[in-house]
Amino acid sequence: MFSKSCEYGLRATIYVAEQSTLNTKVGLKAIAEAIDSPEAFTGKILQALTKNNIITSIKGPYGGFIIEEYRLKEIKLSEIVKVLDGDKIYTGCGLGLKQCNETSPCPLHYKFVAVRENLRTMLEENTLYDILYTEGKKNFLWLKR
Repeated sequence: MFSKSCEYGLRATIYVAEQSTLNTKVGLKAIAEAIDSPEAFTGKILQALTKNNIITSIKGPYGGFIIEEYRLKEIKLSEIVKVLDGDKIYTGCGLGLKQCNETSPCPLHYKFVAVRENLRTMLEENTLYDILYTEGKKNFLWLKR
């Protein structure tokens, strides 16, 4: 459903957010390793996320990537997806067909409309805070899987 860039971007953002709650800035190499992504590819993704004010990049020997803790309740998952994949996830065909639409639907068209709407709702209603915390208690989720 998501592009590889978007998958890595979501994982990188969640990882940086989690590390930020521990007052830890993380470097590119650590992020790439944690999310199991090629370093150069991760760098491009982080660049896009930084440019769009999702993640903050601090330069220098004590630098790294962070997300200010107060922003965890502000940054919705949909914002991350929009930066990396745009809105096509909400309009594309479930089978990836270019000619699929209301007048010429594919076999999954009408069923996939509901899936897209549920996905949109989930992404728009959940913030980084919601991923990191359950009922105010921190989830320790980052495991290399």
